[in-house]
Amino acid sequence: MLGWHPPGRRDDRGNRGRSAKTVTREGGNGATGVDPQQLWLDPGRPRRGRRPAFSREAITTAAVALADAEGLDAVTMRRVAAQVGAGVMSLYSYAPDKETLLELMVDHVSGELPATDDLTGDWRADLKGIAHLQRALMLRHPWLPAALSTRRALGPNTLAFLEHALAALRPTGLDGAAKLEVFAQLTAFVAGYVAHEITQREAVRSPDRAAAEARYLAAVAADGHHPELAEALSAPGRSLTPEATFTRFLNRLVDGLDTA
Repeated sequence: MLGWHPPGRRDDRGNRGRSAKTVTREGGNGATGVDPQQLWLDPGRPRRGRRPAFSREAITTAAVALADAEGLDAVTMRRVAAQVGAGVMSLYSYAPDKETLLELMVDHVSGELPATDDLTGDWRADLKGIAHLQRALMLRHPWLPAALSTRRALGPNTLAFLEHALAALRPTGLDGAAKLEVFAQLTAFVAGYVAHEITQREAVRSPDRAAAEARYLAAVAADGHHPELAEALSAPGRSLTPEATFTRFLNRLVDGLDTA
């Protein structure tokens, strides 16, 4: 996870904080959660039997490659096993279900985020830099925004980047809970923007359709019933590149944060 969520979670019956599984191994819909201590503090390989020819790192890397190429739906234990040349059942010692595998995948790609860069002391500038790093990461791994909405466990790479973000917020004087909330808000913004950006990038928009939409908005703006829209559409044009739009939205968010 690149952001932060409140501890504990509720299942469909309203129970919070359970670590037992109620999922199928391939599915993951309806899990009550992953035990982070068991996931991150164990040695990462089966405790019994001979040492296998693959590792949790190899399994995670293969899963990430599948998700990057084909999306999260393509990531099944069977497909991942085929990628690493292992039997499906042998993978369950490392990742008992897809939810656990997803936790491993998110923390794996979070390792691409620099967590040791020098901070400037200008918390707004540093926070904006962090957001740009997050956007770049999510664009490299388009499945990541969706994955962030469901995972909870904080792995080592996630913790390192979270520590970096909290250090960037130190000059604000906010208490610890508020800092976590600010970082969660920032991450949610980036994930939402990137999800929209990816959808727009992948959508097939013909020139004829774009022209038709422009004519429609012009007609609506001229009908006299939408003066606010007419004024907005008559404003000077701005760069509509994804990068420029992201930067404008980010500036409004960060510059408007109240640290009182």
